[in-house]
Amino acid sequence: MSTSSHKSTMRDIDERTNLAGNSMFELLLFRLGEAPGTDKRELFGINVFKVREILVMPEVTAMVNSPPSVMGVANIRGQMITVINLPQLVGTNPTKGLGILLVTEFARTTQAFAVEEVNEIVRLEWKQVLSAEGRGGGLVTSIARLDGDAENTRLAQVLDVEQILRDVFPEAHQVEVSSESKLHIPPGTVVLAADDSAVARMMIEQGLKSMGVPFIMTKSGQEAWDRLKAMASEAESRGQTIKDKVALVLTDLEMPEMDGFTLTRNIKQDPRYSGIPVVIHSSLTGTTNEEHVKKVGADAYVAKFVADELAQTIRKVLTH
Repeated sequence: MSTSSHKSTMRDIDERTNLAGNSMFELLLFRLGEAPGTDKRELFGINVFKVREILVMPEVTAMVNSPPSVMGVANIRGQMITVINLPQLVGTNPTKGLGILLVTEFARTTQAFAVEEVNEIVRLEWKQVLSAEGRGGGLVTSIARLDGDAENTRLAQVLDVEQILRDVFPEAHQVEVSSESKLHIPPGTVVLAADDSAVARMMIEQGLKSMGVPFIMTKSGQEAWDRLKAMASEAESRGQTIKDKVALVLTDLEMPEMDGFTLTRNIKQDPRYSGIPVVIHSSLTGTTNEEHVKKVGADAYVAKFVADELAQTIRKVLTH
């Protein structure tokens, strides 16, 4: 890495740390064409830190027998990257064509999404983002209120890229745990887990079950935090401590209402929870995030989703 790119990476870490330190993040807004049966062009969003670059649509080579939503591959800086037709997946009609390519990095994979147009980058607080669970959007994890509490705030649908990638490449998302990955946690305790993606929750549940670990699954940092506080009060009323109830907290980073950084910081700054390890489990991979995780005091960071690695990380943290 050249000195200048190293400096810009360090600046990115600082910038991201400052944002997360204030429970904020940046959302890249784009459009995917007209919604079915209307001429409305809804806004969609993706976390900026998952976007490696934004390009004018390059030449795409169609591949034989590829899934219907895969347009083919593009040669981007010498790397062959799969191009996914995002409007086709979400069911919109890009009447202006597919002019832009978003190259993203997720859970150790690089892929590109074709979109109609890119609008802007907005800086938001996580509390402006509400869970989309139960609101009918299968490929959407959350809804961002772009103008905060304003009456007629613009809304953007934050895409569940983990679900999208699983739909497009199901064979790459098998959960397998080797026999030596069985885990033993203190009797009577559970792993408290938080993730806003339904597909990620399913994979974590499968992984923890095959490790033989009891768990409680929550859908956001806020829900996990509320659950932890309730369990601490219940433990106290029985003359126990929270460590008699919770062996470890496993959290995603990006979640509506309260993100994983804030959840981790809350746990680490509250003496009632001292000694409870926190493992961050995220598709935001790369050394920048690992630096970032150290700053908020998490005990470990593991990239999604390799069940054996998750088991090894949990074992290491519990025996530390």
